[in-house]
Amino acid sequence: MSNKLFFLILILLCTYSCKDDVLLPKPKAQLRLEYPEAEFQKLVGDIYEFDYNSLANVKNQKGYSLTIDYPTMKGSIFITYKPIENNLEKLMSDAQRLSYEHVVKADGIETDVFENKKNKVYGVLYEVKGNAASQSQFYVTDSLKHFVTGSVYFYTKPNYDSIYPAAAYIQKDIRSIMESLKWKN
Repeated sequence: MSNKLFFLILILLCTYSCKDDVLLPKPKAQLRLEYPEAEFQKLVGDIYEFDYNSLANVKNQKGYSLTIDYPTMKGSIFITYKPIENNLEKLMSDAQRLSYEHVVKADGIETDVFENKKNKVYGVLYEVKGNAASQSQFYVTDSLKHFVTGSVYFYTKPNYDSIYPAAAYIQKDIRSIMESLKWKN
């Protein structure tokens, strides 16, 4: 009789274990961040000009350096200009060092070499993946007179999953800046 009871319990357990509904906690819903298609306007300065996203505000112009602020994304691109005075190698080394300082917190860094022979603009874009303080850095130069660096920072604790949509959007804008940049003299 105990064998019959055992088989009955086994059959009942198998019947209940074959349910389709698995009782697992559902993840919390996340907002899907979508940003409008970029519309560009031209920033004309004394040394250089480039196109930037009309969603952004240009502010904090100090000399030839400036900040392009994205208030809806709580982030900014900080652009710094330095003249080349027999120090191109040091400027490039400093820009690369700044990008690779984020390796400590980053999951990886991808580099993308940029070259526009027509406008004499050469540079590198660094995409930082992971919870680093800055998600993108770049530099461009004409190799003779001008050197421009840029870095993206968000006004929040770095959480790559949360800021990724904004970081990817701003990175496209950085590419546009690099592609449209022209030296004035």
